[in-house]
Amino acid sequence: MTDDVPVSAARSRLGALLPDLAPWKVSRDFRRLWVAGLITNFGSFLTFVALPVQMKELTGSAAAVGAIGAVELVPLIVFGLYGGALADALDKRRLILWTEAGQGLCCAVLLVNALAPEPGVWPLYVVAAFTSALTSVQRPALDALVPRIVPHEHLPAAAALNSVRWTVGGVAGPAVAGLVVAYAGVGWAYAADVVTFAVSVVLCLGLASSPASNEAAKPSLKAIAEGARYAWGRKELLGTYVVDLAAMFLAMPLAVLPFLADDLDAEWSLGLMYAAVPAGSLLVSVTSGWTSRVHRHGRAVVCAAAAWGVAMAGAGLTGNVWLVLLCLVLAGCCDMVSGIFRAAMWNQTIPDELRGRLAGIELLSYSVGPQLGQVRAGSMAAWLGVRASVWGGGVLCVGAVGVLALCLPKLMAYDVRTDAHARAVREAREGSSPELPSALEQGGSPMSG
Repeated sequence: MTDDVPVSAARSRLGALLPDLAPWKVSRDFRRLWVAGLITNFGSFLTFVALPVQMKELTGSAAAVGAIGAVELVPLIVFGLYGGALADALDKRRLILWTEAGQGLCCAVLLVNALAPEPGVWPLYVVAAFTSALTSVQRPALDALVPRIVPHEHLPAAAALNSVRWTVGGVAGPAVAGLVVAYAGVGWAYAADVVTFAVSVVLCLGLASSPASNEAAKPSLKAIAEGARYAWGRKELLGTYVVDLAAMFLAMPLAVLPFLADDLDAEWSLGLMYAAVPAGSLLVSVTSGWTSRVHRHGRAVVCAAAAWGVAMAGAGLTGNVWLVLLCLVLAGCCDMVSGIFRAAMWNQTIPDELRGRLAGIELLSYSVGPQLGQVRAGSMAAWLGVRASVWGGGVLCVGAVGVLALCLPKLMAYDVRTDAHARAVREAREGSSPELPSALEQGGSPMSG
């Protein structure tokens, strides 16, 4: 009996680290959405690697690769905000289906271009822009659907499981893409992505419909502005947006990784470099049981963003490819910690009728930053060199996050156990009608923030 006690304690500690599977067990739609996302994420990461590699082969320019982020930026901003309004006003299942099919069609265009005798550069930019628009419409619907299909108390666990889904594709996709592109060509990567989109569409057909709530506003500029005012009135939410935006803009090095691999005389490592950040995210995701015991989510977001910058600075300063990969893995760990707690704050505190529009704003915070970061990294690399672009961005990130932490006391003070917004959403899910927190009532209505 005494020998069983240490074994039982070890199992208990291990169980506390492993992801909480409650959302998977209680929600059929969550399971279906999770599997569909796993498959399509794998394919999308194949294209994620193949597209900049093909651009590099066709142009030989770091600035041209970085410009991919620039052409994705405008559709991301416009359609992200409008996509949030659509997600509140329309059936979320239908939006997800049509945008998933549209992304598959875009990937098919890349495949046709790659198979042409002389592939063009302009189709890469055009498809990148269209894909960005479709993703921007789809993502708010996906984010707004999760709180509907998962019980309120399981939303942090759902965020962690979704991160597992993303990171599995993020590790396997780039690693496989590096081999496929090197030995078979970019066309095969695009072809595999088309197949994954087709499978995902079939799985999403089985989702239950998710119509707009009775209180949802029709998609319009006024509705978008109402969502923006609400976000502005929630300084702790605003803090999560700007901290992530700063971290991604200043320290995202993906655009220059093909050139960093060349600089280190390790062209073979490119696929591993693209996979390293998701690998770090995966490490956190599969040991995310501890996240349910953290209640000060704002502080976790700030600390993780600063640590991301430190890791990126290390990746740029070292000349050893294995240390670069280690730093990128550590950066991925930090990014996932930040992502889990940002998602928990969003999902547990935003009213249902505003989730789509706030998800559109969230999309900008975690997508515009990387897109601008590609432009920043490519331009800085052309000016100061590839490695200076990487380590310099990391140093700037640490400084910016420190300043933002000082300027955002509500973010640092956030505690899910006592936050009035989290309590209101929780009680609304339980069927009661609590009074709205005072922060919601500024300006005379919940919508005015």
